[in-house]
Amino acid sequence: MSIKQNLRRAGWGGRPAHLPDFRNLGVVLRTLLLVNALAMAAVLVRNAQLDLVVIEALEMAVDVEFPLILGVAALFLLQPVLRRLPYRPGVVAVLGTVLVVALASRSLLAPIGTGGQLRPLVWSLASAAAVLAYFYQRGAAQAPALAEARLLALTARIRPHFLFNSLNGVLGVLRSNPRRAEEALEELSDLFRALMQDSRELVPLADEITLCERYLNLERLRLGDRLQVDWRRDPLADAALVPPLLLQPLIENAVCHGIEPGAGPGTVSITIERRGPAVIIAIANPFLEAVRHHVGNRMALDNIRERLMLFYDLEAALDIEQSADAYCVRIRLPFRNER
Repeated sequence: MSIKQNLRRAGWGGRPAHLPDFRNLGVVLRTLLLVNALAMAAVLVRNAQLDLVVIEALEMAVDVEFPLILGVAALFLLQPVLRRLPYRPGVVAVLGTVLVVALASRSLLAPIGTGGQLRPLVWSLASAAAVLAYFYQRGAAQAPALAEARLLALTARIRPHFLFNSLNGVLGVLRSNPRRAEEALEELSDLFRALMQDSRELVPLADEITLCERYLNLERLRLGDRLQVDWRRDPLADAALVPPLLLQPLIENAVCHGIEPGAGPGTVSITIERRGPAVIIAIANPFLEAVRHHVGNRMALDNIRERLMLFYDLEAALDIEQSADAYCVRIRLPFRNER
């Protein structure tokens, strides 16, 4: 995906738009709730007496639920095709799918010739249009929040003290190990190039891991053997697409709050594994009583949690586990490897 959406993705009125991800749990739940709410609203408008409302609500449930579930299933299966379509042809494809599902379900529930065929079809198309309009407006409302969250993620990570510490570390090994100093400058250049990059919204997890390895190599220049890193990495998760700068801020927090203030060595444990359709990431560091996880740490966590919500809706979560001697941030997100 691109932050600057391609013109072929333009929605109505020239506004950037894309179809909802019909394989996203949040999209599926919102679709079910919205269509049922519309059906209930129609029943309430047409009937003033409570007993008639109950009867017609039951009849409406029979007419609505089966084609609704069938339609959601069809869109789930067609999502790889819909993802590649421009917005307007995609809308036509969604409406066409809903129409076909409505015809098929209607022929099963009420064989042709019993009458009343037009009304359910019109209702299905109107409901589908309402759902698409809802997600279109929701996407437009989230666009500024997503752009702001990404900007915060970029600017918050370029901390002057990290640059100064890295340069001091390079100066410290310049004479004794010129080759290591040269490598450190290359790592610093690559790191800042990645921090400044804003051309993609989702990047392979393997790229994020490489970025974090470069960051940790730079931190070792000043922390030396005090910084121990325990990687537990599942290669099956490398292809997963994740928001940029997902891991580096968390690892930086682990180093700044769990290793740097301590007197002795400490270990940052990074576990990445794929569990079926999900990727689990856990970053743990020693918990020091004298160190408070201050506002900067909470801002990083809040920013990442917000971006996970914007990218994955209900399918992702960020949790914090704290014990007497350890602090752990755990992320669960869906495994996706298609842009």
